[in-house]
Amino acid sequence: MLLDILPALGGIGLFLVGMLLMTDGLKALAGARLRDILGRFTSTPFTGAVTGAVTTAAIQSSSATTVAAVGFVASGLLTFPQALGIIFGANIGTTMTGWLVALLGFKMDLGQVMLPVVFVGALLALSSKKSISSFGLVLAGFSLIFIGIEQLKSGLDAFRGVVTPADFPSDSLLGRLKLVLIGILITVVTQSSSAGVATALAALSAGAVNFPQAAALVIGMDVGTTFTAVLATLGGGTMARRTGFAHVIYNLMTGIMAFCLLGPFAAVVSNWSNPESSLTALVAFHTFFNSLGVLLILPFARPFARLIEALIPCRGSVLTNSLDPLILDMPEAAADAAKVAVDRIVTAATAHLRSVMGVMRSTDIDYGRSDIESALLETRAYLDKIELSSKSQEQISSIKGMYHILDHLDRLLYRCGQEERIHELPRDPRLKRLALVVVAATDRYLEIDDPEKCENTLNRVRRFLRQQRKLRRDLLISDAATNSLPDEVVWSRLDALRWLHRVSYHLWRIRKHLNLLEGKSKSDSPASESSDEAQFDVDMD
Repeated sequence: MLLDILPALGGIGLFLVGMLLMTDGLKALAGARLRDILGRFTSTPFTGAVTGAVTTAAIQSSSATTVAAVGFVASGLLTFPQALGIIFGANIGTTMTGWLVALLGFKMDLGQVMLPVVFVGALLALSSKKSISSFGLVLAGFSLIFIGIEQLKSGLDAFRGVVTPADFPSDSLLGRLKLVLIGILITVVTQSSSAGVATALAALSAGAVNFPQAAALVIGMDVGTTFTAVLATLGGGTMARRTGFAHVIYNLMTGIMAFCLLGPFAAVVSNWSNPESSLTALVAFHTFFNSLGVLLILPFARPFARLIEALIPCRGSVLTNSLDPLILDMPEAAADAAKVAVDRIVTAATAHLRSVMGVMRSTDIDYGRSDIESALLETRAYLDKIELSSKSQEQISSIKGMYHILDHLDRLLYRCGQEERIHELPRDPRLKRLALVVVAATDRYLEIDDPEKCENTLNRVRRFLRQQRKLRRDLLISDAATNSLPDEVVWSRLDALRWLHRVSYHLWRIRKHLNLLEGKSKSDSPASESSDEAQFDVDMD
């Protein structure tokens, strides 16, 4: 019997390899279009469910769809309820594999026919052109699926009449529960509900199990995918953990509902005498209870989202909770998430600057220098982990721009720690007025209606302070030379004047790079920043 079961195991293995190859190829072909489609057509949980179902059916990967949804929420492009719609819809999309297997794999003997197609696909996969290579993977994977099904069928045919439904738990409440547990175990072992459904179809076709037993196995396999979701979100951020937890709760509720519907559905199917109809009925049952589950949960998507958010609160800093490790494999999504963190840190650093200058407003939140510096380090480490293609010039420019912003933020925070210079500002009427100019610029910085106008304003402030620095320096040195002011006061005020100039410079450059990221500013020459900065000492004193 051991020798007889080996072909069946090999068939499952070929099926899994085929699914992996086809999924990888489809994801590579989809590329950035996957994000574009999900983002463009998702405005409500319902449209998210439809988009998630269609996308998952097209690329045969619910995990890719789920990770994309996580990235959208992390980057602020979607709300959590909208993302839940995509995740729910992905459950429907995964059932399409069962239809493919039932309608083609079992009704048509394609195993031998697909052998030459594997060869063609393998040759195409060796191409240096990415699109052709990806198509070759899809072709080879698609063929291996049917070769695996053929092998699985031939392996289980050896047990026809030897293994019967009587060898499995009986068709009772307890028996069905045992079969559900077996289905969960199969999915946990194979890490693929599609492979489990194909196995259940093969067992039903061979007469090893009857329809109620196969349906109970499929319910267990559907619930078993939650373990895959949990494993995928381990080590992820808040959004990833919420997604995994939502997936578990939703699939458990859907599984309970499907278990209650199994009896009536089996009663209808029992009137069908054609074995092939039982195969179609099994995948129809799988699609039916998943679709019904989505339709029932969608009206409550927002309350459900609030429940998940209450159960899985945000951890870590508010400034960096968008940096989800789960989406690092998707550079565009990871870059968007990093941009959200950078925006928050810029706002926090500006509010902290206002705080140390003693002009905080009621709406400002000062996170403190140490927390902001920690957020800077975390964001920089996250950017370091994003692997970019050498051909992706737009993403490379985006990452470089964020590094520039973080560098200026780092130096701005350093200035915020120079208390002696800051305390000197209100002691001199002229310095106090100049400080108010910088404060006024930060008012516009935190309440931006026109980013380009804000950049121009900051640039004018920076130039004005540069002029004032030269004028005031000469006057203060004259005061020192004529003993009108003590030397230590003169040097303190000169330092305070330099402080204002440098702060205005960093504020301008941060806004400049932010606008470049958003396409709202004209690019400057590579040497422009260094030449501007060379006009004053850029030491860290």
